[in-house]
Amino acid sequence: MTHPKKTALAVGIALTLGSGIGHAQTTLTLSNWVPPNHFVSTEILGAWAEQVEEATEGRVRIRMLPSAVGSPEQHWELARMGVADITWGNFTYEPIRFKSLWFAELPLTGSNAVASSVALWETLQEHLVDDSAFQGVKLLGAGLFGGGSLHHGSRPMVAPEDLRNQKLRMGGPIQRELLESFGAVPVAAPATRAYEMLESGVVDGSLHPLESVIGFRLESQLGHHTLFPGGFYDASFFIGMNERKWNSLSEADQAAIMSVSGEHLSRHWGERFNDQTQSAEAQLRELGNQFHEPTEALLEKTREMREAMLASWAEDMAKMGYDDPMAIVDFYESRYQALDSE
Repeated sequence: MTHPKKTALAVGIALTLGSGIGHAQTTLTLSNWVPPNHFVSTEILGAWAEQVEEATEGRVRIRMLPSAVGSPEQHWELARMGVADITWGNFTYEPIRFKSLWFAELPLTGSNAVASSVALWETLQEHLVDDSAFQGVKLLGAGLFGGGSLHHGSRPMVAPEDLRNQKLRMGGPIQRELLESFGAVPVAAPATRAYEMLESGVVDGSLHPLESVIGFRLESQLGHHTLFPGGFYDASFFIGMNERKWNSLSEADQAAIMSVSGEHLSRHWGERFNDQTQSAEAQLRELGNQFHEPTEALLEKTREMREAMLASWAEDMAKMGYDDPMAIVDFYESRYQALDSE
């Protein structure tokens, strides 16, 4: 008599071995902290996962977890510790660890997300990737959103005095310092909390790229949008994999993954953000939301703050052991200008 459990086990082993000949499959987990219908989930992460599977001929698949395994601020550390194989997140949420990237988030830096994202990737590879802050995670892509804007729930923010005493949600030290210079009250919180904070009156306004006003359903909470040439600020992002997991992949699969990552993924990130920004502006105008330009006084104060923050950053970077911090900025800006003119 044949034992049914042994028969089932034998069949299972045979099927596993038969299907795995020459096609050993690795499934990588990806923690994602924005809603599944958000364009970062579908048009960036989802599209990239499909490209990875195709590039590796099915040997590597990426499975997006049903919910994030931690808060947005924790996602670099979650990748470094291997809690999830792949994460994405905002460098801005860990400002001390990633102080080397502050230069890319300063006011008036640039409004072309493709140029800024590719320039950031190239700058990381040229100047920063060996920094100890990045150890433990294999960087697969980087991006910026092409300049953030100043949004308010009830009135225009166009002159320096308009910002005084206004409670504004923000996400990093550059944004904090900028707002404090105008006498505003910065309230630190991830973008995912903006809706509840606006609805409950905890804040009067919020800093976002235009796409986030639509993406996080804030169009009814934020009726006034002040657009700065080159952005009021920016935020830098990463897509990364646990380094040990990366090293466990074959060289062939690593090469295949990088063929659709790195500059390719960073460019794709920027393209999607450019598209979403344009679409969001059109939608908000159609809804009747009000758009404003900053006065020259507000622009001049913003320029002054940019120069002061850049000088302070360079001084801090020199203390951290960087011989010529401004060479990093010069490289980034030259690459941005070249990419922006393509």
